Amino acid sequence: MTESQRVVVTGFGVFTAFGFGEKALLDGVFSGRPAFREVDRFDISPFRCKSAAVYDGSGPEIPEVSFAGDPPPRQHDALVACSRAAIDMAGIAESKISGVLVGSQGDYRPITRYWGSLADGADTPDTAFLKDSVPGQLSHGVGDALGVGPLRMTFLNACVASADSIIHASRLISRGRADALLAGGSYLVERELFAKFDSARAFAKDGHVRPFSKDRTGLLLGDGVACLMLESEASAAARGANVLARIAGWGISSDAYHASRPHPEGRGTATAMESALRVAGLGPDAVDYVNVHGTGTASNDTSETAALRRVFGDRAAHLPVSSTKSTTGHTLEGAGAVEAVITLLALTHGIVPPTANFTTPDPALDLDYVTDGPRRQSLRRAISTNSAFGGANTALLLERA
Repeated sequence: MTESQRVVVTGFGVFTAFGFGEKALLDGVFSGRPAFREVDRFDISPFRCKSAAVYDGSGPEIPEVSFAGDPPPRQHDALVACSRAAIDMAGIAESKISGVLVGSQGDYRPITRYWGSLADGADTPDTAFLKDSVPGQLSHGVGDALGVGPLRMTFLNACVASADSIIHASRLISRGRADALLAGGSYLVERELFAKFDSARAFAKDGHVRPFSKDRTGLLLGDGVACLMLESEASAAARGANVLARIAGWGISSDAYHASRPHPEGRGTATAMESALRVAGLGPDAVDYVNVHGTGTASNDTSETAALRRVFGDRAAHLPVSSTKSTTGHTLEGAGAVEAVITLLALTHGIVPPTANFTTPDPALDLDYVTDGPRRQSLRRAISTNSAFGGANTALLLERA
């Protein structure tokens, strides 16, 4: 690495529509089983789309967090549970953790309650609880609940938010500004953003996310919360901690091409991946797998394929690539953290998770998208990419311990 301290992962906690913990992901994502179903968390009747990857209670539950009723539980509660799991797995004392970094637009539950009170004709709706919806309040609340150090940051930049939280935490650790930090992000499917995506006609028309298929028609949302325990290698070694993986490199870019569409030649994503390789001091041949953003939209899938060709050249045709959003749905601000955990598990278990729901090849997309089920393969290093509105892009390069 070009910076002083190597960054390692010593614990994680994760929740998706498949449930809480590692086994839920292995049983769902790594088996290629999509979690999409009709939403019953709120009144779905006004919307064109009826489906999302929402937790239905059949998988492992988050301790002390209920998903019964409308609105959904607070992101705060889910983040605290995932952070606690990361701390317990790492076996680290809270006093050794300098702080928590979170990717989120804030809790939508108070906003839903506020607008609901207006719709019900309240003359003076209660606004005191709206402070809980402020994104900055989320990282402070989680940090206070865990009893960790005072460093608190919330990243708001949409679908790269939690990847940015991991990258910023890694930079702080690598430069000796902290020895241990929690970093992650969250989104739980709720009415407000569901309505906005539905209104924009961004959702898959047939209720299936089909990344890289010729008949792909859009994305679907999903529940996703994850937190990683990041430490300097020296800190982990001093504790005798079990190192799960290394954050070997990272990259951030902005292609500034369009408000909602990526650059058609994949320049932003390519720049982020090249930056991650440069930080790691590695060349493209060192990467064994790429977990791409893979939304299942026409512009995203075409752009990412172009980006992979720009970075990996002729080798791109033989490099395993998959989109795990085909099973989890798009977890928005939680995507970077959830998919970092999935990529970590791919490395530690030696399994490339499949791209589910693939039907018809697109002549313009000609890479190895791993569409025939999970693939057992020895993996040393993998990249996880994410992109967001406004042209923001991230890449995380993970290395097996």
